[in-house]
Parts: sequence; C-alpha cells; structure tokens
Amino acid sequence: MDTQRKKRLTFLTIGLIFLLSGIEYAVILPTIWRYLQTLDAAPYFLGLALSAFSLSGLLAGPLFGHWSDRTGTTKNIILFANLFEIAGNFMYFMGFSKWLLLSSRLVAGIGTGAGSAIFGFLTRSTSPEDRATVFAAVMACRQAGLLIGPAFNIFLRLLDFQLGPFVVNKYTSPGLFMCLLWILLQLVVIFMYWDLPPQQRVKAKENSASHDKEEDREQEIVEEDNEEEKPLIGSQELAGSYGSVVISPPSVNHSCSVSNAPLNHISHESSESPESASPFKNFSISREFLREEVVVLLAAQFITLFNQTALETMVTPMTQRYFGYGELENSVMYCLCGVEVIAGFLFVRWLSRRVAERVVLAIGLAICNISGVWCLIFLANPIGGFPWQLTEFIIGVFLQVLGLPFVAVAQVSLFSKVTAEKTQGFSQGVRRSVGGLATILGPLWAGGLTENMYIMMGVMMALLALLTLMLAFSYDRLVAPATEEHEDDSENRA
Repeated sequence: MDTQRKKRLTFLTIGLIFLLSGIEYAVILPTIWRYLQTLDAAPYFLGLALSAFSLSGLLAGPLFGHWSDRTGTTKNIILFANLFEIAGNFMYFMGFSKWLLLSSRLVAGIGTGAGSAIFGFLTRSTSPEDRATVFAAVMACRQAGLLIGPAFNIFLRLLDFQLGPFVVNKYTSPGLFMCLLWILLQLVVIFMYWDLPPQQRVKAKENSASHDKEEDREQEIVEEDNEEEKPLIGSQELAGSYGSVVISPPSVNHSCSVSNAPLNHISHESSESPESASPFKNFSISREFLREEVVVLLAAQFITLFNQTALETMVTPMTQRYFGYGELENSVMYCLCGVEVIAGFLFVRWLSRRVAERVVLAIGLAICNISGVWCLIFLANPIGGFPWQLTEFIIGVFLQVLGLPFVAVAQVSLFSKVTAEKTQGFSQGVRRSVGGLATILGPLWAGGLTENMYIMMGVMMALLALLTLMLAFSYDRLVAPATEEHEDDSENRA
C-alpha cells in the first residue's frame, strides 16, 4: 500500500476517534443526572462524575504524550487507551451503584489521554503550513459527534430488556452502546492506522533522492562525453561494469562522490539517532513552558474553555427560568449550536490557508470579547418582554459559539509550532491538561453563581480582557521559530 493511501486511512481513523469522543459526550450527558437519581445519589454526584472524567484525562494526557515522544509511535498508545474507554463504558452500563458509576467515568476519562499522543503525531506528520487545516478538520469531527450524538438517544431511550444479570434501559444503554463502538474502533485502528514517519524525515528523504538524481544526471552527461572516445555499449552493461570498463578521472570522482554520499548519510543518521532515542535529552520544563508565547497560548486554552463551560452550565437554568424550555427545546438549541460550530471550523480551515494563525486567533478573541460584553449587558439581567429577551439570548449564544473555532484552531496550531517537535506529545498533553482544568473549574464557577450573574460574567469578561492584553503585547512572538528553517537548510546542504 502506498504512503498516501496509508496517510488518508490514518487521518480517517483519527477523525473517527474524535467523532466517537463527541458522540460519547452527547449520548451520556443528557441522561447521567437521571441515572444517578435512580441510584440514590446526592446532587453533588453529578459534578463529581463530570469532573472525574476530566480529571483522569488531565492526568493521563501528559503521560501518554511522554510515552509517544519516547517511542515515536502512537498506534499502540491508542489501542491501550481505548481499553479504558471500553472498560469505563461497560462499568457505566453495569450501574450497580453510584460509586461504580463514578468510577466508570474516572476510568473512561483515562482513554481521552490518547488525544495528546494524537496531536503530537499530527504535528510531526504534517507540514507547518497545513497544520491548522488538519487540526480544524479533527476538531470539526468531535463537534460532528456532539451534533449527531443526541440522535442516538432517540432509539436508545426505547430499549428496555434484560441481558443476563444486567438491565438495559434508557439510562444504562448509552454505556453499552459506546462500549460496542469503542470495540469496533479498536478493529479500525488495527487495520487502518499506521505510524507515519515524521514530516522532516520525509522531506530529508526527498531531498536525498533529488540529490542522488542530480548526481545521476551529472554522471549521464559525463558518460555522453565519453561516448565519443569509446565503443558504444548497452545501458545494462554500462550499469553493471562501468567501473571496470571505463577508467577515467570523471569516473573516479563519481565513485568518490557515490562512496561519500552513504557515509555522510550514515554519519548524519548516527548523529541524530541518540536524540531521537531520547527526545527529552536537555529538555527543561521551565525553558519550554515559561516562555512568553507559550504562556499566552496556554492562557488562551484555559480562559476560552473556562468561559465556554461556564456558559454551557448557565444556559440550561437560564432557558428554563426565562423561556420555560425543556429537554426537547434545549436539544434543538444544542443541535443548532453544533451546526454553527462545524460551519465555523470549516471556515477557519479555509481561512487558515490564507492568513497567519495569530491573525485567526486575534479575530476569534475579538468575537469573544464582543460576546462577553453582550452577555454582561443583556444576559446577566435580561430586559424587555419575551421576544426581546429571546433575541438577546440568541445573539449572545451565537457570538459565543462563533468565536470558539477561531481561538481553538489557532492556539492549537500555534502551540505546536512554538514548542519542540520531538517532545510534542508531552507538550500537547500539558496543553490538554490545562484545558481539562478549565473544564473542571468552569462549571463549578458557574454552578455556584447562577443567582449572581453579574459576578460570574464580570470575572469571565475580566479574564478575556487580560488575555487580549497578553495577545497584544506578545503578538510579534506568536510565530514559528525561524531557527527550524535554518536547521533544515543546513541539513539539506550537508
């Protein structure tokens, strides 16, 4: 199978992984609270169950990323991580007690740590100019899962039968359903996923091949010049006995160049092999993550996810209080938001080919600031009658969802460029852990201040203003280091 076909199938498999992660979130979230109530769980158990999933993913991400950097592979990591998803969802299906349900989300969350290794793999196997478009497509896959996930609940809620000692109903069936999907995904990963070589190695091989072709063309010219001084001989005879038939200075020089080429290649590989074997040699966490541009991007990851999850937590009580929305109306609203997010990711995928990532990040942050001001003015204390309140709410949600794809794609792509490529898995794990911390703290912040909307939204707006200042002061540093290009050029000349 050719390399391009392997690459397409591998990227398709990665898309399926993120699609399933979105489906799992959308299938389990609508029913987990009622499920906990059937197990006599206290209200705080809902927060514990949701936080447990994020917490275990937060801890597992850097570990899986470190594993990927050490081995240079991701396939085995994905297969291993998916076992936790399978086990966790089966535990969720069993549902004998509230503690087993809590443990199930903790175990399943470990499987999400493979995302760090996947983002590291995508960074190494894509060129910098194509990275933002690839990340946008992958993130859109997860949003597609969030969009189509609620549709599966339409038939899952109709299930009601006994499977041995287990009861299959609308509360337990999401766990069984996701367990089967993750098992099927294991087969897809086994047969359709390959650990592709890093992009730099592919370019090095292409440069080496082109260099060899140039030498061959030079040799052909030399041979043509010598044709006038010796009898005509066949091409295969020439290839098999050129060194013994023609003994001339050009041939000697060529043999020297040919013999030196593999020696240089071997010495180059031998000089790189120790570094590739230990990517964390001379690695410093403070030097890697306390740089100005890295701090800005990690802050963007935390603040945007903190605000997003806080608003998601606030939306459902708000729609119930002001509009009397139930499960159906909220599901329709989430579906419409999902359509907007997917369209936004596709637009960002197109836009990132034409402008720099820092421009995309600035556009997204500007939209988020407008959304924050709008929500602080109109949603903290809605004014007017029902039509005006509904219009204010729709505009606020639309602006918040609109800015998300811009910031998400730009900060991930930029982060992959300003951090070391050889430790990309660990770095992406740190980034995802920062995001996991935000998804834990955001709902806790909003859940405790549903009666004090000005305080809740005021702090969120202050965080956005802080991030805007950080971006403004560090805008010039949010570019890929130029040293990488010089290193590539020096390697090509060697």
